[in-house]
Amino acid sequence: MGLLVKDKEIVTPGEDLALGMDYLPSYGTFREGERISAAKLGLVSIDGRVIRIIPLSGKYMPKTGDTIIGKVVDVTINGWRIDINSAYSAMLSMKDATSEFIPRGSDLTRYFNFGDYIVTSIINVTSQNLVDLTMKGPGLRKLGEGRIIHVNTHKVPRIIGKQGSMVTMVKDATGCRITVGQNGVVWIQGDQPESELKAVEAILKIENESHISGLTERIKEFLEKQG
Repeated sequence: MGLLVKDKEIVTPGEDLALGMDYLPSYGTFREGERISAAKLGLVSIDGRVIRIIPLSGKYMPKTGDTIIGKVVDVTINGWRIDINSAYSAMLSMKDATSEFIPRGSDLTRYFNFGDYIVTSIINVTSQNLVDLTMKGPGLRKLGEGRIIHVNTHKVPRIIGKQGSMVTMVKDATGCRITVGQNGVVWIQGDQPESELKAVEAILKIENESHISGLTERIKEFLEKQG
């Protein structure tokens, strides 16, 4: 009797999570007699006696080596907690945040503050589904003012294009600086609100029409027509 899975474990529909009446089913789970089972693919979340599933579909699955865009959501004693558009929790430690030495007890908001967006890289994904990040590497940096949009992570390769061809076409046509994270978060910064909006529309068009042939030509036409 009791729990059959660990907190943060990935489960599939129909998988048994607990036996007995000690636990309560919540979102993404169902009870059948003594058994609580998963109704969807996701991460198990156990809060006291309550079991729920955090769905994975549409969410980013972190991989070591990925370059992503994250948002600072918490500043702790020894680092920063980063929202990476995933069911997984991500941490950026002091030693991986900068090459300069940060003394203990320093005000870490001097480096990255709540709400800051950063381009960061995944150095480790633990078996407990915790993600370790680093800011040490080419192109990894804090992002300035700009628009943030979210796209389906499966469409990121189409948005970037072969050797970056698609995103380069959008950059050239709009004059915007664009960074596409492999976690489906896109940062766009332009000198004019109109050019930013045009870049947003182009990227959403790529996302929505990526399955239709002749995509490059259609996006090129769209950008020229909007010019």
